[in-house]
Formats: sequence, C-alpha cells, structure tokens
Amino acid sequence: MIEVKKNNFCLHEEVNTCLNTIIKNKSFANGYIFYGAEGVGKKQTAIQFITEIFKQSSPNENVEERITNNNHPDFLIIKPDSLLATKSSGSSDLEKTIKSGSEIIKIAQIRNIKTFLSQKSINSEKKIVLIVDAHLLNEAASNCLLKTLEEPSNGIFILLTSKLSLLLKTIISRCQLVRFRSFSSKQIKFILEDYLDTYKVNINKKLKLEDLINSANGSPNQLLKNIEILNSVSDEIITKLDSPIKNSQEILESSKLISEKLEIYQQISLVNLIQTIWWKKTKNINLVKKLENLKYLLRNNIQPKVAWEITFLKISMEDI
Repeated sequence: MIEVKKNNFCLHEEVNTCLNTIIKNKSFANGYIFYGAEGVGKKQTAIQFITEIFKQSSPNENVEERITNNNHPDFLIIKPDSLLATKSSGSSDLEKTIKSGSEIIKIAQIRNIKTFLSQKSINSEKKIVLIVDAHLLNEAASNCLLKTLEEPSNGIFILLTSKLSLLLKTIISRCQLVRFRSFSSKQIKFILEDYLDTYKVNINKKLKLEDLINSANGSPNQLLKNIEILNSVSDEIITKLDSPIKNSQEILESSKLISEKLEIYQQISLVNLIQTIWWKKTKNINLVKKLENLKYLLRNNIQPKVAWEITFLKISMEDI
C-alpha cells in the first residue's frame, strides 16, 4: 500500500508550531487528542512527536525505529480489537461493536495501561501511551480511561480520533486538543503528483484526477488508497457507473457484477467515487444520502448484492 511519507510537521503548519513549542519548553500535558479526518497524518505526526520527546532523554538511540517496531520499553500502543476477538466478551459489547463497525477497544486493554504506568520508566522521563481510534472505546473502557487520566502518573496520553464527538466530554476536557485540518485540493494535488512520479504509478484512464481528489475528502492517504484500489476495478464497471442507472435490467446486472467481482473494501471505494461523480452531475443531495447508506450496509456486510440493487433502484426513482 502506498503511504504519504512526507513530513507531516511541514504539511500541518499549525500543528507543527504547537508541538514544537511543547517539545522546546517541555510543557507536556497529561493527555492530548489529535483529531481530524481519517488519513491526514495524525498517527504519523504522533509517532514523530513521541520520538522527539524520547530523544530528549536518549538522543543517541534509534528511537523512531524502536517506536515503529513497538519495542520501546516506555511506549505502549493501544489499538481496537477485531470483532472476532470480541466474541468472547459480553453481549452488550458485541452489540455495540456490530453497530459501530467491526472493532472495539475493551476495558482489559485500558487496565493494561495502569500496569504499564505503574512500572518505572527505563529510558526516558515519561512513559507514553498512544491510543489509536479512541472513539472505539466502549463505555466501560472509556470510564476506566477517565479514571486513569485523573490520577497523577508519569505518563503522557495521546488519543487519535476521526470522530471527536464520540469521546466522553469528560475525557476531552482533560486533554489538550490538537486539530488536524483536511488538506486543500491544491495540497492534495501536489502530494499526488509527487507520489505518482516517485512510485511511477499510473492512473486508470477511465478515472478523472479531479474526481479522485474530490472523493478523498481532504485526505492524501485516502486518495492514494483509492487510486490503488480503483486501478484494480475493471473498466467495464467504471464505465457502467459514469451516471446514475435508470434501467432496471442494467441495475440488476451491474449489482451482480459489482458484488461478484469486487471485495467489500473495493466496493466502498467505488461508492466514494460515484458519490463524487454523480453529485457533480446531479447536485441531488438525496442521491448522496442513499449512497452514504449503501456504504454503511457494505461495511456491515449486509447482503452486498441486495444493498446495491435497492440503492440503485431508489436512486432511479429520483427526479434527476
């Protein structure tokens, strides 16, 4: 998978200024929340921030590599567990997991933080905990984290989220907020041109650069992922979806073709693309909403073929 590897401290000037000041003055808060759209460099910037903090205590060590490989003794990363790993938990957690997607952060993982922080730092003055997709904390885990944030410790918390509104307000109030703005179309185009040249990546001729940029919602990583995914989609499918389909037979044929030929992640990227293309052509907000609901159904693996058929049929009845 292609990744944006440019220094995000440079791409996010406001964030750069804020974090550099914190590092320079050693004015560390107990907790930080890095929030913004998916794929705008929150995790990469967090790793850089953590690296600079640790370098203050161990300037000669290969800190970044140890953090990236998750083998630094004073660093702990918490990621959501998959649905499969959650099946042994209570039915309430499982129900929430199904509604929100396929992953969740459980209380056992947060309790592990307490054990980690109770141990003395080895190579640095502070221990650092990075929580990825913090909005996937379940209720019990959220309350446990809140208590941990309230207690004095030798730890720094960095929470990453694309959905700030799903975090407990009491957790938000105890952390310093660091906002990551979405990239402008001009910035994304610059990044794209650089990476197309660096990686010698070709874009399918059926895909328009402007549509790809708009479908990325200000996220360079999402744009590059979409290109890689959509390059694997056949010209036949892309051509069929150039405009909303009105004919019932074509709807059935296209739905069958898409659900049989494409994996779910490919289908979701395809929806993002046609959402952009069809909005540009129709300016119909109801159409966009129906496609948004289609993505929800696909993420939850609810009979993809039927989901496409119903969505296309509803869209065909719109006054476009």
